Order: sequence, then structure tokens, then C-alpha cells
Amino acid sequence: MKFNPAPAADPADAAQIVLNTIRRPVIMIGPDNFITFANADAEDFFRSSATVLARSDLSRFVPFGSPILTLVEQVRERLTPVNEYRVDVSSPRLGVEKMVDLYVAPVSELPGSVVVMFQERSMADKIDRQMTHRGAARSVTGLAAMLAHEIKNPLSGIRGAAQLLELSASDEDRSLTRLITDETDRIVKLVDRMEVFSDERPIDRYPVNIHVVLDHVKAIAKNGFANGIKILEDYDPSLPPVYANRDQLVQIFLNLVKNAAEAIGHHPRGEITLSTAFRPGIRMSIPGTQDRVSLPLEFCVHDNGAGVSEDILPILFDPFITTKPNGSGLGLALVAKIVGDHGGVIECDSTPRGTTFRILMPAWKELPGHSTDVSEGDHR
Repeated sequence: MKFNPAPAADPADAAQIVLNTIRRPVIMIGPDNFITFANADAEDFFRSSATVLARSDLSRFVPFGSPILTLVEQVRERLTPVNEYRVDVSSPRLGVEKMVDLYVAPVSELPGSVVVMFQERSMADKIDRQMTHRGAARSVTGLAAMLAHEIKNPLSGIRGAAQLLELSASDEDRSLTRLITDETDRIVKLVDRMEVFSDERPIDRYPVNIHVVLDHVKAIAKNGFANGIKILEDYDPSLPPVYANRDQLVQIFLNLVKNAAEAIGHHPRGEITLSTAFRPGIRMSIPGTQDRVSLPLEFCVHDNGAGVSEDILPILFDPFITTKPNGSGLGLALVAKIVGDHGGVIECDSTPRGTTFRILMPAWKELPGHSTDVSEGDHR
């Protein structure tokens, strides 16, 4: 059977088809800030036809002083793409509680032109993700205080009694007394981990070289739980120091890398990628205020494991949520608390082909007249 080839499509028509296939609003903005192209989803997003959009200035469709306008100018000047998360574009035209992630990139073939892609987020998503670490800390703190009094004290008596019984027990019974002491020790350790959530002391923070921290975590992982798994690096060498506590950063990334290694399991092509990037323009709202804090440092731990179930993903950072047979479900809740205590945000994106944990944190701002050596990322 002979097939006749389809006639070649006009390049402009082909581009239109491709962009309309992308299920995200996409627009192109010319040097004069007029919209020169909009795909089908952009028409729905801006509630206007492509014809109307094509003869309109971008400022007509976004709120006054919107960071979108600043971001477009920034990309136009620097000629480098930029991401910004959770931008509020609420307006009478676009609707209330309209939150988006933005990807803005220059068009090298058309000097001065910029492409903007929008990904919508709900206000509930914004609040849930910002408050995750606070909710986890509050729920576990009260429970830990009760358990410390109601469980740890009786457990010490049970353990002491089991040790006394072991002295006069037969070999067969001795295995039972050891089981009692081992299980009581395990419960005490679990309560001790929960008590960490009630620690409200201020964090000792200082400028830290994140790459030194990640290299340290990588060395521990390669000589232990991630032995045999390829760990790749995708670092931005010009990254400024992060304003954080080094030991707590090590705790965060050891936990995330260990989770990644367990997700990969015995996959022969298992890989973990550690990445860092500077994301100018990323700002997050501070709950209870109108202030927005800059979180320009992005640190990611990516694995190519089987991914996280969609049912678990929305509650992944809640305490006692785990997919491991013997897991306590406190590891990621503690990670979220530590990140939150640093003024940062942690997110998880997962597909059946892999999982990415993304942490956004503030950078160190050097005070005038002061200098700090962060070459080793350590603090003594």
C-alpha cells in the first residue's frame, strides 16, 4: 500500500498548531509591549479574542504595577529566561484569586520580543503550600508534649521491669524480654523525634555555601544508602550564599536524598540530580501581612524513581504520612518545618517518571562595612 505524503504546512500555520496544542496560555510581546501573538488558551485566560489581544498593550490586561511588566523588561534587557512563582494577577478582567506561575523568555530571532507562558494556580494551593510546615509543626507539637509525659515515663518502667525479668528468664523467655526492651526503645526514639517539632528557639543563621553542603551530603550518601546510584550535579557556580543554618541544611538534604534513593530502589539506571539556581523575582507572601519576601535561591533534589501517588501528594508534608512499610511519616514533615523556620518554601512535583523536591530560600544580604567568608560554607 502506498501512502501519499501530506502537503507541507506553512511554517507559521505549523507554529500556530503547536502553540494551540500546549495547554497553557502563551503570548508573545513585541518591543513596544503590544501583544503580537496569543494561543487559544491565552484567549480563554485573558477573556478576549486573539484579534483583540493582537492590537492591545499588555498593561491593558494585567493589574497596575504587576510584576509581569517588570519581568518582561528584565528578560528583554538580560536576554535570559526567568521563572517566577505565585504571581497574583487578580483583576476585574481576569477574575479574583488568580494566581499564576510564569515562564518568560526572549525570542532571539525577534529582538525585543518576549514570550510569556502562564500556569494557573488556585489561591487555596498558595495558602496550603505556604502553611504546610506550620500546620505540621502545630499538630505534632501538642501530641509530642502529651506523649512525652503519658508514654515515655511508663515506658521507662516497662523497660526496667523487662531487664529485671531477663536476669532470671530462660533462653526462650529471654528473647521475649529483649523484644520488649527493643520495642520500648523504638517508641521512645519516635517520641524524641516528635519533640523536635516543639523546639521554638531562634535558628542560628549565617551565610552558607550551599554547594559545600550538597557535596557533603553527596559524600555521605555515596558511602552509605545511595551506594551504586549515580548522583549528578547541576549547579549555578555564581550563586550567592544562602541565609541558613548549615547543620539544618545538611539534615534537610540528607532526608531528601535518602528518600530519592529509596524511591529509585534497585533501578539499574537510577539517578539523583542535585541542582541549584538563582530565580530573580520570586517572592512569597508572608501569612497575615501584605509583605512579600524574596526567595531567589532554588535548590532541587530530583530522582527518576516511580514517583509519588497522586493521593499522597497533597498531604505529603503532613505528619505520619508515609509510603514506607516501617516509616514514621515524620521525615518530610520535619523537613518542611525546618524550611519554614528559615522563611523558605518546599514543593514537590511528581510524575510516574520521577519526583522533584524544590526548595526556595532567602539569600544572605551582607551588611555595609561587613564581610563574611563563606568559602567553606561552615560556621564555627
